[in-house]
Amino acid sequence: MNLSLKQLSPGDRAVVKQVTAKGQIRRRIVDMGVVPGVEVEMERSAPLGDPVEIKIDSYHLALRKEEADAITVELLSVV
Repeated sequence: MNLSLKQLSPGDRAVVKQVTAKGQIRRRIVDMGVVPGVEVEMERSAPLGDPVEIKIDSYHLALRKEEADAITVELLSVV
């Protein structure tokens, strides 16, 4: 099942399939390690959805909801 990263709930794990952002935003996302094939876990989302915090390997990363919406993921497990 493919979703945007923004649609995940806390505890959900997924694999990044595609980064659809363009320009500098795409470069920033990729430079932070969010690339196709990497596994991510949704840690938490702010009450209004901005920012979202994800875990990649051993570090935590906060993304704006627009950035998270530009990342397509495939759901692995639901808590």
